[in-house]
Amino acid sequence: MDINDLRGFLTAVLLFSFVGLVVWAWSSRRRAEFDASAALPLEEDQHMTTNGQEKN
Repeated sequence: MDINDLRGFLTAVLLFSFVGLVVWAWSSRRRAEFDASAALPLEEDQHMTTNGQEKN
């Protein structure tokens, strides 16, 4: 086993890992969680009042 075999094996492992990650991220079971996470920056903070002043 020389360095080129190791490089080929590492390339195959990384390729399969990448494909697995893409399949996991685009699966329909994860969609609701990702949609909720994407909406987080648009939600108001709980410690703010309606006029934008912080509660003490």
